[in-house]
Amino acid sequence: MAVAFIGIDPDTDRDHCPTVWADTEAQEVLLQGWKPSAGTQAQCEASSPANGPVPDGEAIVRIPARMIPMIREACDAVERVQLR
Repeated sequence: MAVAFIGIDPDTDRDHCPTVWADTEAQEVLLQGWKPSAGTQAQCEASSPANGPVPDGEAIVRIPARMIPMIREACDAVERVQLR
């Protein structure tokens, strides 16, 4: 596994640190982030085709490299809102 640190939230307090890594060998992106509120998690679960709820405690997820365009799209959407 060839995991490389990419970046950390520049506003981190070093205790709660959204972080990004890349596993170039597996062609996956690894993310560390915060858990959503119960309401947000319920909305995500209700709109997901996955079977069952998101397990408690998930904070780091692996996302195949082929999903990077979707991640960029989400980032662009958030950035557009911030620029308004």
